Amino acid sequence: MSDTELGPEPQDDGPDIYGYWAECRRDQPVGRFGGPESDVWLVTTYNDVELVLRDPKRFSSRVNADTMGPVMGTVILAMDGEEHRRYRNLVAHAFRPSALARWESELIAPTIHRLIDGLIENAGHDGVDLVAEITSQFPVQVIAGVLGVPSEAHDRFHAWALDMNKGPDDYPVSIAAATAMREFLTPIVEDRKVRPTDDLISDIVTAEVDGVRLSDEHIYGFLRLLLPAGAETTYAAMGSCLFALLSRPEVLERVRCDPSLLDAVVEETLRWETSVTMVNRETTCPVVIDGVTVPQGVSLVCATGSANRDESRYTDADEWDLDRHEPGHIAFGTGRHQCLGMHLARMELRVGLGALLARLEGLRFSDGAAPGAPGGVRIEGLAFRSPPRLPVVFDSVLPRPLT
Repeated sequence: MSDTELGPEPQDDGPDIYGYWAECRRDQPVGRFGGPESDVWLVTTYNDVELVLRDPKRFSSRVNADTMGPVMGTVILAMDGEEHRRYRNLVAHAFRPSALARWESELIAPTIHRLIDGLIENAGHDGVDLVAEITSQFPVQVIAGVLGVPSEAHDRFHAWALDMNKGPDDYPVSIAAATAMREFLTPIVEDRKVRPTDDLISDIVTAEVDGVRLSDEHIYGFLRLLLPAGAETTYAAMGSCLFALLSRPEVLERVRCDPSLLDAVVEETLRWETSVTMVNRETTCPVVIDGVTVPQGVSLVCATGSANRDESRYTDADEWDLDRHEPGHIAFGTGRHQCLGMHLARMELRVGLGALLARLEGLRFSDGAAPGAPGGVRIEGLAFRSPPRLPVVFDSVLPRPLT
């Protein structure tokens, strides 16, 4: 093995990935995957990942066109420079503060309370799986509502999001889902061009910057990107937040009594269990990172999940700590490509978690489901991480708050 070659990444889908990344940070923060001639490199420390993501001139996003393009089409995540600035400004308007405030009161809060109402018959009995009943449904219903998609399409949107996220691992399935989504959205998009309403599709098809509107390829590329990004990553983050709280009953009770702590819950969980743990870039020239010369034209895998547990930046980095005082994380990326929907995601997590803690009295893991028990719940995944199930019981469902 050469002095820039990394050992094989673990295939286990549990927490072992953090041990591997810790070894990389300690022994070889920047290195090749798959042999001395590999054109794929891994970057694992916070400072190095931040350096790459904040330098679009030396580290291009165009590599995303190779991996995402066959499924998503034309997406801003694969753009650089002036092209990226222009198209990002076009879609950024859709996430303006006034729209977020309206979505919170008219869509996000009613959606989570409707889902919680559906749990009433399970109170005091065998319990439910919060992943199946809440976290897998809530964000996709919010995104569908934000877009202005009919409610009867929610299940199809969820299935398409899951399939599109398979990407290069199963192109036939992911491309078929992307095609089906475009066919479904086409009449809605064409209608909004003529009769815009107050939904996000209308904002996207009518927005102008410097007299330019999005082409159809850009419209559908953005909508395809928004569905899995907005639905599946928030679903994963919400599951990890609940996992963290349910694993610590005394902290759950503390947050239930003091909802102002919900922001801290969200931010610490995003750091501790980053939903999307890797971001891709490509070198535009030979560059030295952490003393290692990386050639031009190679793919860099920036392990944001590793960066967010870098022990040189965070005390007891592997621990979930509600009272952590160290600054920030890069779960939403950083630099020019920082996630456009991060404020919407944070709002969904805060409102959704707050409603669950306020209304599900006596919320706790089902017998045998606690982490560490044989067959207990754990967070799984490599590039995408979340708990696949959250079996819980609760004593009662309290009424919706008066508004």
